[in-house]
Amino acid sequence: MKNTIVTFKEAKNKNDKLTMLTAYDYSTAKLIDEAGINGILVGDSLGMVCLGYEDTLSVTMEDIIHHTKAVSRGVKNTLVVADMPFMSYQTSTYDAVVNAGRLIKEGRANVVKLEGGIEVCDKIDAIVKASIPVMAHIGLTPQSVNAFGGFKVQGKSEDAARRLIEEAKAVEKAGAFAVVLECVPERLAEIITKEISIPTIGIGAGAKCDGQILVYQDMLGMFNDFTPKFVKKYANLGESMSSAFKKYIDEVKDGIFPEDVHSFKINDEVIEKLY
Repeated sequence: MKNTIVTFKEAKNKNDKLTMLTAYDYSTAKLIDEAGINGILVGDSLGMVCLGYEDTLSVTMEDIIHHTKAVSRGVKNTLVVADMPFMSYQTSTYDAVVNAGRLIKEGRANVVKLEGGIEVCDKIDAIVKASIPVMAHIGLTPQSVNAFGGFKVQGKSEDAARRLIEEAKAVEKAGAFAVVLECVPERLAEIITKEISIPTIGIGAGAKCDGQILVYQDMLGMFNDFTPKFVKKYANLGESMSSAFKKYIDEVKDGIFPEDVHSFKINDEVIEKLY
């Protein structure tokens, strides 16, 4: 059955763990969808794992729309979540609604995700009132990496922990149907999960969240520029891919590939008439 925001709400009520991964193209999205995932995030992480940027800040609306279109064509049952890139919603409530609408209308996403807590609640409220579901994102918000002074665990002091609890409650009140908790201490994430009625989706926030999300290249060992502490590698496809690429190069140079089975035939009589 098609996953919707209702699916997410019911999963929390039933204590049924939600599963999410990122995807940025048709082929990967199709495979993830067929595996039975609840949600796919077309994340601005594509800036780092697909486009080679040092962070997510350079990703544009056009980038996200382009990749969301591809992903949406590859899924049947998965909820497609599109990230709102840096400065697509911070500038004004009007811009937030317009750009969220583009992700739904042009990208064919089901919902949008934006980073921030109390300071973006007016945007969440306006987008939701425009009939666009919103997934919130608090804790380590990569678009604020310069303000944070790097990628650091959030909520470790008493004041910071109280602030995150307040922000989770605020985004829920503003109308978010779920919230991502990134790089938050496990016990704090557990408190937040119990304090709010919407699902929490953890990434580096421990096992007590209502669900989990990872970047698929990280969990498959395909992106090795750096590996966050919270990543578990379920396969090492990067090594397998490198080995296959090298074998292909060697076989072409040695005349092993292509073989007869990979080639097309023509009648000898046709060839003889060419001379």
